[in-house]
Amino acid sequence: MSSNASAQTSGDNKTAHVVFVHGAWADGSSWSKVIPLLQAKGITATAVQLPLTTLSGDVATVKRAIALQDGPVLLVGHSYGGAVITEAGNDPKVVGLVYVAAFAPDSGESVASLSKGYPPAPLGAELRPDAEGFLSISPKGVAEDFGQDLPAKETKVLWAAQGPTNGAVFGATITNAAWKTKPSWFVVAEEDRAIPPALEKHEAERMKATTINVPASHLVMLSHPKEVADLIEKATANVSKH
Repeated sequence: MSSNASAQTSGDNKTAHVVFVHGAWADGSSWSKVIPLLQAKGITATAVQLPLTTLSGDVATVKRAIALQDGPVLLVGHSYGGAVITEAGNDPKVVGLVYVAAFAPDSGESVASLSKGYPPAPLGAELRPDAEGFLSISPKGVAEDFGQDLPAKETKVLWAAQGPTNGAVFGATITNAAWKTKPSWFVVAEEDRAIPPALEKHEAERMKATTINVPASHLVMLSHPKEVADLIEKATANVSKH
């Protein structure tokens, strides 16, 4: 804690502060294995807690976290969180975007429209709606399609702690895609069963992102935290030069 605290109070505002944005059916603990690796390198970070009720509400949550920083910000988004950072990334403090097995819609696109043209991801069959349109993942879906490369003990906790997500967020469109004007990085999860890996590769190519491919499930930041942290560290170093 002491080294992290000193980094935060050193007055060096040129080093980008990392703001982590989780995806659907998740919370800020998605980044619990990556954050310590960055803190060990003196990189400060904040993980937001999205309401998962509307895209605009989730973007507003990220913007509040950005506003608290007194220097440049690097946004990191997983899954649906990629759509959130695509919109929130237009904030002038944001100097770069890192997508981790994520959706990265263009202006006028939504998560749903972006997914058209690709085979349905297996996870979709394991989503269960409630009476108000909030979706949850079945135990089978979490174990086999969300984090199939994680221990059963871990996926059981992920299922129990998941954040029900309003299905309407996937149809909300992006007004201005920040990746068009800001540098981007992408982690492609090659064994993703929640987002087609081919879609992730298409997105990365479209935004000309610096990309790594990891043989991992959708929850690549939990199964391969070092690879994800290493890319974020490189992105932070890159944007902090400018």
